[in-house]
Amino acid sequence: MLAIFYRQNGKILVSQSETVFGKIYIDDVVWIDLIDPSGDEKRAVEAFLGTDIQSRAQAEEIESSSRYFETEKAIFANTNFLTPGPDEYMMQPVSFTLVENTLTTLREVPLRSFTELQRRLQVNPRQYPTGYSVFASILDQRVDLDADMIELLSKEISQYAKRINQQEDINEDLLLDINQLQENSMIVRENVVDKQRLISNLMKSSKYPKDLESRLNVLLQDISSLINHTNFCFERLEYLQDTVVGLINLDQNKIMKVFTLVSLLLMPPTLIASFYGMNVRLPMIGASDPNTSPWNWVIILGIMVLSFLAVWYIFKRRKML
Repeated sequence: MLAIFYRQNGKILVSQSETVFGKIYIDDVVWIDLIDPSGDEKRAVEAFLGTDIQSRAQAEEIESSSRYFETEKAIFANTNFLTPGPDEYMMQPVSFTLVENTLTTLREVPLRSFTELQRRLQVNPRQYPTGYSVFASILDQRVDLDADMIELLSKEISQYAKRINQQEDINEDLLLDINQLQENSMIVRENVVDKQRLISNLMKSSKYPKDLESRLNVLLQDISSLINHTNFCFERLEYLQDTVVGLINLDQNKIMKVFTLVSLLLMPPTLIASFYGMNVRLPMIGASDPNTSPWNWVIILGIMVLSFLAVWYIFKRRKML
């Protein structure tokens, strides 16, 4: 899919056909947006700009030297845009190419920041005199969306903290959920840092308009605050994770304490029962006397109960129960 935004009679018009390139000049074009383009569309844009457009493999390259570089004619920049999924975030690579004052973007899927900007571009054309201003607006819109995602992440963390404080469903599933939130937090932070590096590299260039410097500085300040917020979220998740692990260990220790206590309480009665189970002459029992008193077993049972209570009293007095 191809969308060409160009100036004509003080307005910004949009065309979805590459045939319009034969009727306009590069100075008239503000923005060329490519969404999963066909080969013909991509070649037509490259011929119009007079330079190659990066492939998806180049856009996904993680080395910083490949994510931003300049030639004599153009600036090439790559970054990732996050899209929220049911459980985790997905990264969508976007490639930017700036030739003179024309911006070209290459992506595979529709993105909210682009859709909203395209609508505003036609409503307020004066706010977007060049492709650089469009590029700055895309980054501004993206940073706002990242801030919204971090805010949602913070709310999720608060909900989990409330569950832990109320001791609701403290189990391994909760620990796995917190681990997933940690992963999401790291992905968001990585994505925000990538924008910071991209803007910093752009500001070092001699090609970008200096009138955008104050705007880009504000963006860098916003990104720094988002990085601090994500760091705080990650630290909070680590604290929650340690709390959950501690509570699970306490529950397990309580179970082990019960089993240990039961074993200790039953140990003296078991010893007595084993002693009187021996096939020898014992006190109160005549091994071969048929007239043995029928109350002997009651006496032995009483001794077992007394030994049980004695052990329980000793542990209770020492506050071990």
